[in-house]
Order: sequence, then structure tokens, then C-alpha cells
Amino acid sequence: MIRSETHTPPAEGEAHEIAPGVFWFQLPLPFKPDTVNAYAFRDADGWTLVDTGLDNPRCRAIWQGILQEPLAGAPVTRLIATHHHIDHMGLAGWFQGLGAELWTSRPAWLTARMGILDVQERPTPQALAFWRRAGMPPDLLAERSLERPFNSADVCAPLPPGYRRLSEGQQVAFGGRRWVVRMGQGHAPDHVTLWSLDDDLVIGGDQMLATISPNLGVYPIEPQADTVGDWLESCERLAAFARPDQLVLPGHKLPYRGLPTRLRQLADSQRAALTRLLDGLRQQPQSAVGCFPLLYRRQIAKSEFGLALAEAVGHINHLHAAGKVWPMGQTQDGAVLWGA
Repeated sequence: MIRSETHTPPAEGEAHEIAPGVFWFQLPLPFKPDTVNAYAFRDADGWTLVDTGLDNPRCRAIWQGILQEPLAGAPVTRLIATHHHIDHMGLAGWFQGLGAELWTSRPAWLTARMGILDVQERPTPQALAFWRRAGMPPDLLAERSLERPFNSADVCAPLPPGYRRLSEGQQVAFGGRRWVVRMGQGHAPDHVTLWSLDDDLVIGGDQMLATISPNLGVYPIEPQADTVGDWLESCERLAAFARPDQLVLPGHKLPYRGLPTRLRQLADSQRAALTRLLDGLRQQPQSAVGCFPLLYRRQIAKSEFGLALAEAVGHINHLHAAGKVWPMGQTQDGAVLWGA
């Protein structure tokens, strides 16, 4: 059974003490989900933070208030970033400028810094080719080709060189507790999760969310990635350490208990989507975009089209890696058609 720990998230700029010496905050996002969780752990010499939100004036103002109260002006000595995504590492460089040491995985740090430094005024040829092969409609492709794409630097503080690497199986200490690092995959490379050795806390980030499934998208930087396969392997591997009594501190939505059940649900949800997709492709070959009705069973808004395309490619890549679907031609517009 999944049980949320509280049904009242903290108001903007406020905190809930969700465990002894552990404070839960929520930062606003301009997209769904509309908030991201951050946590502060009390240490003898200050605070350890987990994740940050975006770098924009609103989030900086919220954090400046939090640093004074309820963190009482004590220094932030370290910041742990669970993974490289903008809503989790957007203010990492800002906190480093305030004196915090950044702890994260090597792929998270490298990917975040690469994204912040790589500013594009127009989509790359590789991105346009990727979207075309996936079946983006020609009119939307033409529109996107003339637009400035999203750049991480738009909402992330500059990330200076230097961080402390977190690795699989490593033991670390903060917040009056000892923790074991375990890496998740699929949503982000080497996504950091932390498992307390001294009580029931698990820092889950986006790897273990309670009521939503994380995006398992594939992007032009690694177009053949099997994100869904990586995700399913992670669910199985992490389940060996999960207990029903553990309190999971996720990256979005509410903290919860019942982790073994939730890991099964997350894996089952992806397997069900793969079954629907395979059944549909046995009946008629489709492009990745053509698979939207099979995967999502709802209308995809223009604002979420890119994420939906990326995840559709992820599911096709997994079936292809398993030898269950193959490219069976392409449309006049250059979209690859997949069939079983």
C-alpha cells in the first residue's frame, strides 16, 4: 500500500519538519509538475540541502527567505543534487557561490555543466533530423526550426568547476545520519538516491515518485538510448533495498511510505505501456509520434509534444533492443515506421 505522509504541502517559502532535523520545501515551476521538492538536513556546522529548483528571481527570493527563516541564517555547507535536470540543479552554482560544496554523480555534473555551457540560438541539424525521423508533423518541424530552443542556461546559474563525486555503494554522512548511495537509471544517468542506515528515510528524487511516473525520454544527444530498459532494471535492483516502513522523500509531489509496492507499480506501468505499443505495432506500423494514442490514450498538448515524442522514442528503442520491433520503411516526410 502507498501512503502519503501528509496531504498539506508546505506553502511557498515555508517548511514542514518531516523527520527530526529534516525540513521539506516546495519551489514553483512554470511547467508540470508545477512544484519541485527540496529538503534541508540540519548538521552541526550548518545545513545540507537536497535539490534547488530553477534559477529565476522568484526562486532566488524564496531561498533568500528560507535561508533566514527557517534555516536561521546558518550556512549551507553542502548541496546534494539528485540528478542533472534544471529543476533539481538550477541553483547549484548559486549555492556554490555562497560556499556550499556540491555533491552529485559524475554523469549528473558533466551533463548539467555541458547543458549550461551549450547555448543554441536555433535547433541543431541533429535535433531536426531526430524529430523528423520520429514523425514530428512537417508544419510543427518547420515552426520549431525557426525558434530559439530551450537552453539550460536560461534557468540555471553558471556551474563552476569542482564537485564531490557520489558513487554506487558509497557511504556518506550528513544530517546526523549515515547514508548509502544507490544509483537509478532511465530518467537521468546515475540518478542519486540515498538510503539512511540509521532510520527509515530514503531520498528518492525523481527515481521513486508516489503518484506520477517520471519521463523516460530519449534525445538527440543519444538517439538509440534504451531509457525504459535502464528504468526497469533500476526498479528491480532498488526493490532489493525497499521496505514498506521507509519514508521516501521524492523530487515532486508528496513524501510517502510503501516503497516496495510503488516500485512494482512503476515497473508495471511501463510494462503495460510496452504491451499496448507492441500490440498496436503488430496491427499497423507507426512512427514514434504515431504511437502517441497507444502510449498516452489522451490528446497531447503542443506544450508537452517534445516530452511525449522523447518518451515514445524511448519505448520504441526498448522494443527494438529486445528484438520485438523493426524499422519497416519511412514516410515521404522522412519519418521511420516501426512494426512488429
